[in-house]
Amino acid sequence: MIEKKLDRAITDFIWNVVEIHSQMEDIHTSWAGLLGITEPQWLILMAITELDEGRGVAGTDIAHKLRVHPAFVTNQTKNLEKNGFLSRRPGADDARFVLMSLTTKATVEIEKLSKRKLALNSTMFNDLDEKTLADLNAVLATIAKNARLAARLLALDVS
Repeated sequence: MIEKKLDRAITDFIWNVVEIHSQMEDIHTSWAGLLGITEPQWLILMAITELDEGRGVAGTDIAHKLRVHPAFVTNQTKNLEKNGFLSRRPGADDARFVLMSLTTKATVEIEKLSKRKLALNSTMFNDLDEKTLADLNAVLATIAKNARLAARLLALDVS
């Protein structure tokens, strides 16, 4: 009987993740639309915001954060550069690596959205305190790690 309850709980969890993912895509698409860019380009800007410590961010680091192919990041960041949202420059240590940083235009545009983002986050996480979110993030990190392992195991079984 416990097996069946556990299976139901896992299934419910998976469908909740699917629902949250879908809603987050819609939210990211809306934010992107306000800047006149695509949802993947918005995520790239958010990844750079998260990762940049003042030296710029390598495309491979952005790709890793977003779980996409580096070539996709290269293609999209060229478009973002053309639109004035980021600057690309060769790495000081290795010119083969391109480092990307947000431009003043991007920073200003993202800052204009900050009050709306805070209000949206307040709505989404209204009933959760900092400890609950920290605990939830720890559990989700464990599930993500285990999911990566499960995906690798499945790939071995299929091949």
